[in-house]
Order: sequence, then C-alpha cells, then structure tokens
Amino acid sequence: MYAIVQVRGVVKTRREIKDTLSMLRLHHINHCVVVPDTPEYLGMIRKVKDFVAYGEVDAEILSTVLSTRGRLVGNRPLTDEYVKANSPFATITEFANAVAGGKAALRDLPGLKPVMRLHPPRKGHRTLKRTYQQGGALGYYGREINTLLYKMR
Repeated sequence: MYAIVQVRGVVKTRREIKDTLSMLRLHHINHCVVVPDTPEYLGMIRKVKDFVAYGEVDAEILSTVLSTRGRLVGNRPLTDEYVKANSPFATITEFANAVAGGKAALRDLPGLKPVMRLHPPRKGHRTLKRTYQQGGALGYYGREINTLLYKMR
C-alpha cells in the first residue's frame, strides 16, 4: 500500500497533471490517500511525482492517521465502535493492519471518506522545490513516508 500526500499546489500546471491528481482524489495541499500497489496507480504516481510525496505505509502509522484524521460522512470522526458495528474488524488497529496487508481496502468500511485531510507537518517541510533524495520534500520517500505522516497526524 502506498500513501500519497499532495505537497505542492497546481496553479499554472498542465491539464494532464491536474486530471491525474483529480483521479487520485487529491484536490488540496496536505490531503492524503492510500492506494494499492498496482501498475495503474504506479503510473499515475510517476506522472505527479513532482507534486506529491509517496511511499510504503506501515500499519501502525496508518492506524494513527485513521484514528486522528479518518472521517465519516457528515464529518464525524472514525471510532472503534463504528468499525466494530460496520465491519468484521473489532478496532481501527485491526482494520489498519488488514488494509496495510492488502486483505481489505478503505472502501470496505461504509461511510469512510477515502481522503484524509492532514495538518502541515510539525517543524515544516524541507524545501518544496527538490526531491526527497536531494534534501527536499517531493517524490519517493520509501518507508520514510511514515515519519512524514506522523508529523502531519
């Protein structure tokens, strides 16, 4: 599973990049989606790599982000009681473990919004004009996306 966070805005950007971000449901800065590791999604990620940060997400961080930033229809927070009543999982942690392991998807929980609206990272981003490998905040993070998500929880 990949976590994708939009880091840069799309003013004065080509239409195809705006369309790809829209298909990924990334409409605003600091929004995050979790997508499976499929060739279709990887192609979309490669197209928008200069506007997003992405990497493989751990179950522990996914559980933290879902419990703090997961929202239901009507902007209600996601709770363990809701997960237990509407899915075969007892807690948010069990659901996050299943999602990170590929056994479930976020859409398996009815009413859960697929986009998580995150805070800007604590202590700020590094520069937004360079890739992560060059000391910036864009592109492929690998497992380090978990530290970024934790800072943005």
